[in-house]
Amino acid sequence: MINKTITTFIKKHGLLMEDTTVLVGVSGGPDSMALLHFLHSIREEWNLQLIAISVDHQLRGDESKADMDYVRHICDQWNITFIGTSVDVPSYKIEKHLGTQLAARELRYQFFEQQMKYHDAAYLALGHHGDDQVETMLMSLVRTADSSAFSGIPVKRNFAAGHIIRPLLCVSKEQILTYCLENRIAPRIDPTNHETEYTRNYFRKYLLPLIKEKNSNIHNTVQYLSETLQEDESYLRQEASKLVDRTVVFHAESKQASFEISLFKTHSYALQRRAFHLILNYLYDDLPGSLSYIHEQDFFALLKSDKSNVQIDFPSNLKLEKSYEKMVIYFAEHHDSSYHKTLEIPGEIKLPDGSMVRADYVSVYSEQNEQTYICEIEQVALPLHIRTRQRGDRMRWKGLDGSKKIKDIFIDAKVPRKDRNKWPILIDNNGEVLWLIGLKKGQPEKEVGRNASYIRVHYENGSL
Repeated sequence: MINKTITTFIKKHGLLMEDTTVLVGVSGGPDSMALLHFLHSIREEWNLQLIAISVDHQLRGDESKADMDYVRHICDQWNITFIGTSVDVPSYKIEKHLGTQLAARELRYQFFEQQMKYHDAAYLALGHHGDDQVETMLMSLVRTADSSAFSGIPVKRNFAAGHIIRPLLCVSKEQILTYCLENRIAPRIDPTNHETEYTRNYFRKYLLPLIKEKNSNIHNTVQYLSETLQEDESYLRQEASKLVDRTVVFHAESKQASFEISLFKTHSYALQRRAFHLILNYLYDDLPGSLSYIHEQDFFALLKSDKSNVQIDFPSNLKLEKSYEKMVIYFAEHHDSSYHKTLEIPGEIKLPDGSMVRADYVSVYSEQNEQTYICEIEQVALPLHIRTRQRGDRMRWKGLDGSKKIKDIFIDAKVPRKDRNKWPILIDNNGEVLWLIGLKKGQPEKEVGRNASYIRVHYENGSL
């Protein structure tokens, strides 16, 4: 009998408390029926309120309906409350563009959550066992190069207002089948469990028997490995979260993250990797399936790059841009950010980012500042214009021999590449660049005496 093994496991991990309501996910198969029977056997001792919940996924016609009827019948015999439902997996998988297994899981867990809340249940007990754990770890080894994803099925995790618990992770499938025989449980067998088109069934049929030839206790070995990995990962994620809080600036409206590279790199590589994934989880509403360890490698190659300005692309139009000693991660705009507007005098223009540019005539020359540009009327060709940069743009200023490319001014000022194409520029009607707004003021080629009226251009509420 495995009762003592399961009870010890429950107490070790704090899976149950007395005087609580426990929902049990029951399909009618050996695992869930053994779990339901075990919990039924300790119900009075622990004073548990047991509720069996079952889901017909409508994938096997009358067979799956018969499974639910079987569970209902057993619950009547054992005096256990039964709740069952049917979900339309075939329609849901088409609507959500999901595979059969994932669609079934989503609908099943939606029902579980509803019932947890309705019954104010503390626990949802599921019948995953030690062999399931081994299969999960093997599949993770084949599918992923991310150590944080290689921690297996959790013994206990938060769910709804309570916890999901898995008391059978300490026993093997063989032990469960023996338990069913000893307790005269005649479970229903799902024939799809023997079909190898599903990856898990392939591992179960071909790989697990080979491993058990070398270690018949592999389920306990892997369970211990899973628990230690989860503990390590939990600690590392907490530390990575602290790293992110200290170093990364998030901009919720623009879905953007940025950090100083030198500060980020002072932390251990293990924390940097996890911080990278935390950043992606923040930016993406749903992580693209095409993300892989290759993108992680690209991220760290970008951090180490000697180039001052370099950019790489991630799925769903996410851009990672290294601009000197700063990393900026953002979603590229899907529309053309360029514009060209005529600035009337007096008058004002509202720019696409919400900034305002105002122009008026003044009779007295006043001191200029970063937000204001002043020139004599005779120095410029009217009307004035506000636009974004164009190929070949150059500007001149006092003391400069000749002119300089706008592109080079941006580089010298370490302006991030993503900001350059939307930066507002003040020009006159001849195309002469007067002011790289908020960054650099030009000097009109035409010079006149200071005895005329002036034009004053003021910029405010900008994000630059």
